[in-house]
Amino acid sequence: MDATELRSKTPDQLREELINLKKQQFNLRFQAATGQLENAAQMRIARRSAARVLTILNEKAAAAASAE
Repeated sequence: MDATELRSKTPDQLREELINLKKQQFNLRFQAATGQLENAAQMRIARRSAARVLTILNEKAAAAASAE
């Protein structure tokens, strides 16, 4: 999911997306530890996606704080 799609979501939807990405990261780490991970690049993608969601959440929080 790219940043433009994420910016159109509400903060609650972004938090839900972040929870899903964190679960995905956990599952990928577990697969890597047990030797079942086929594509190691998935870990990098999940980590960067979570960081992207956090960045947009922080942008929205800063915009809301400055609007007050």
